[in-house]
Amino acid sequence: MGLFDAIDIAGSGLTAERVRMDVTAENLANAQTTRTANGQPYRRQEVVLAQHGQPSGFQAQLAGAEAANPTKAAGQPPAGGVEVSEIVADRTPDQQVYDPGNPEANAQGYVQMPNISTVTEMTDLISESRSYQSDVTAMQTAKSMFTATLGLLK
Repeated sequence: MGLFDAIDIAGSGLTAERVRMDVTAENLANAQTTRTANGQPYRRQEVVLAQHGQPSGFQAQLAGAEAANPTKAAGQPPAGGVEVSEIVADRTPDQQVYDPGNPEANAQGYVQMPNISTVTEMTDLISESRSYQSDVTAMQTAKSMFTATLGLLK
């Protein structure tokens, strides 16, 4: 591991958690959106995270062989960290709310509402905020360790 790998890994976590918070905020903002451009209610979005730089297939075998070699080339990205692999629509069904006065209501008086629970979104937001704070703490700890190391070299 390189000298600044801990900061790079914590930085990737900060970026991923920021994206998760942005998506959660978008979900909360659209919790009452009954019609989008495609004519359907808004669909809850979820962020899928993956390990940063995780190779697959032949690349995984090659990376494993290179990791076993102690003369690994400098400048290669660290094995670790996280990245957003995709943002997907949640597949849970829409909510049916009885509101016959709503212009979006069907013949039976039901309105299709987004599949968003504000309680779930707020819980996710708290979790994302705590993870973000943890990454900041890891980055500050790594910085203080580097400062102490440089102090020893004086």
